Amino acid sequence: MSALKIYGMGNPLLDISAEVGEDMLTKYELKPGNAVLAEEKHLPLYKELAVRPDVQYIPGGATLNSIRVARWMLQAKDRCSYVGCIGNDEFGNIMKSKAEAEGLNVPFMRTDEEVTGTCAVLVVGKERSLCANLAAANKFADTHMETDAVKTAIEEAGIYYIAGFFLTVSVPSIVKVGSHAAEKNKIFCMNLSAPFIIQFFGTQLAEALPYTDIIFANEDEAKEYANTNKLGTEDVKEIATKLQSIEKKNTTRPRIVIFTQGCSPTVVATAEGVKEYPVEKIDSSKIVDTNGAGDAFVGGFLAKLADGKPIEEAVLAGHYSAGIIIQHSGCTFPDVPGL
Repeated sequence: MSALKIYGMGNPLLDISAEVGEDMLTKYELKPGNAVLAEEKHLPLYKELAVRPDVQYIPGGATLNSIRVARWMLQAKDRCSYVGCIGNDEFGNIMKSKAEAEGLNVPFMRTDEEVTGTCAVLVVGKERSLCANLAAANKFADTHMETDAVKTAIEEAGIYYIAGFFLTVSVPSIVKVGSHAAEKNKIFCMNLSAPFIIQFFGTQLAEALPYTDIIFANEDEAKEYANTNKLGTEDVKEIATKLQSIEKKNTTRPRIVIFTQGCSPTVVATAEGVKEYPVEKIDSSKIVDTNGAGDAFVGGFLAKLADGKPIEEAVLAGHYSAGIIIQHSGCTFPDVPGL
């Protein structure tokens, strides 16, 4: 297995990122290190961030972050595609042009019904709080997958990645991709993404998980999954083992479960058992922003997987790319990786 193409599908959001104080988190009832969907009370936040002198606009959304990092790690212009819905507006144009400039194939669905989605990224010290206003991203329809450009991207790919956030938008689209992967014995990956996905979209998650060949999550999401599904343990290695063995559509490809734990060892459960991979420590003085670290880990991992490298090498690449991202503001990176 080598030189596989990667297909990502998710909620494209233009990140509006700025450094703020704890008072702004309190004002909008947000928590550090967390992600929520915007409610009415959050809507003034976007304008408040936009007028700050240090505001940054970065193409984002969890899946797009991972696909951008994978393409950066691969340094190839024809191996990564990303699909989602954006508005027919200036933010949508910025999103498309920036993604294409980085070498991504982005056959976006476009809509006049909503503006392009945005995500407020409130950076407090070295933590961040995310508040996503999906807007146009919510309008994605599985009919878009029947367009020639998307059909080609799906057929040519060997790896598929979808963050759990997309469960709030289009489960039928996830099932279509998962079914294709299972039928063709390709690799289908998902991320649990956030505790609220597990808490409030458990039915949708349960429908998608049987298609997964690789599941990503962090330790908080792992523990929330165990709590919500009454697994009877808070031990991350036990949770990984239990998740590895749940029902699976493609029984010829044993599932892999990967739980990141910040600077603590990454836990990987396979059919052979559980292994831990230490994370190389980065001096705290070099850490700028933890925003996108989990997404970057996935991107680095998928890049090595696409090149046919073993799990161990893919995990190390994930650690490397996450380590690079947290030394930059937002999900940004130098021109060329050093790995």
